[in-house]
Amino acid sequence: MGFGPRITISLTLVIGLIGASAARAAAAGDATIAPGTKITLANWAQYRQFMPDGMAVLFAGAHVWKMPADVEIDVGPTIIHPLPKGYVEATEKYSGQVRLEALPDGGHNLAGYMAGVPFPHPAGPDEGWEILADNWFRYAPHLAVSPPNHPITECTQDSYGNVSCEQEMYVDRWLSHVTDPGAPMTDPAADGRFETRFGMVVEPEQRKYTATLSIFYDDLTRLPAAYIFTPAERRVMQLSSGARCQPSGGGDMTADDYRYGFAGSIPYFSAQPLGQRKILALLDYAAPPGIFPATYDMPLGFPKPNWGKWELRDVYVIDVRKIPSQAEGYCYGRRVMYIDRQFYGALWLDLYDMKMRLWKTAHISPQAMEVPGIGVVSNAGSFSEQFWDLINQHGTYDSSFDAHGHTTYVNSQVPQTYNDIEKYSSPNGLNEVMR
Repeated sequence: MGFGPRITISLTLVIGLIGASAARAAAAGDATIAPGTKITLANWAQYRQFMPDGMAVLFAGAHVWKMPADVEIDVGPTIIHPLPKGYVEATEKYSGQVRLEALPDGGHNLAGYMAGVPFPHPAGPDEGWEILADNWFRYAPHLAVSPPNHPITECTQDSYGNVSCEQEMYVDRWLSHVTDPGAPMTDPAADGRFETRFGMVVEPEQRKYTATLSIFYDDLTRLPAAYIFTPAERRVMQLSSGARCQPSGGGDMTADDYRYGFAGSIPYFSAQPLGQRKILALLDYAAPPGIFPATYDMPLGFPKPNWGKWELRDVYVIDVRKIPSQAEGYCYGRRVMYIDRQFYGALWLDLYDMKMRLWKTAHISPQAMEVPGIGVVSNAGSFSEQFWDLINQHGTYDSSFDAHGHTTYVNSQVPQTYNDIEKYSSPNGLNEVMR
């Protein structure tokens, strides 16, 4: 497109200014934003030191995707929900035995991990990779389900405002490294599986019953497996484990972008620390009734103020890249992740292409929710994500709450019919989709 080079230069300048601002913020040390502050287009530059680079780019307005004229971020107090007791106890018991192993191809692997935070105090020459491992094994309920009557929604939008949506049920299950009370650390049926993610289209009718299954393994060097069932074929097909860059379902998220910000095989990535910052995040919010675009500030598709208060969170910033031996043909040159220092979830992503142009930026909002028998946690299985493709002017919007504001069922809340490992955590189960 004719305006592409000008946009690239503008984004580069904006990111440079943001970097200088962040450096000044780090020097200031105790800089903060008072609760009650309202951030708008008129005053955003005063607070850009608290913004991920991609958020500041959206505020700067150098691209088709930019903050709406009426954008408003209402700042509230920072709320810290304690990590689950079982997860903390597992960290204390097992983290001392965790170690890194160097792989022949230049990557790292994890040895001795059982449960909890692998590296509660990341430091040293491998600090960045330790933070990435903490993100990979962050706490999550062992079972999270959005059934067909309360489906999740995924919508896409192009630069002309054309919107297309589909609704899905999903079942996310941890089979190993579990710390929830009453659940085994490793399920007897795990068979080397760490986590499985099942999804099936509920609407629209022409895609109904299309189902996918992703399997992540305890052996971190083993690439995730991916399967799909299509009603027209009436059979299950295994997808290539190495095809990690194909956008999913016409959206902007690749296979490595799922799992709340990163689903890549961590032994095949390096991670360098870029420092620690305070950034604005949306965690303690109510699921708004209605679905995209009704509950979003358009045309960007940014959360409206009625979702809830934003808060300042302490984050690690890491630069994640494919190791050189694996980098050929990969889609991203670098993935900058803003990872919460308290619960290790990603709150924002800045994704660069192989020419190191800012390609996509993504806002991730894991919703703080009550987990039965544990209490309120910040990564409880319900979420909202917005991915903006700045180069191709395309957007993707995911949320795990439905049109009535229903959120994900977790652990003992899950209807028994969905607590079926064979049906929802194995390729054979995909054969049962239409039966």
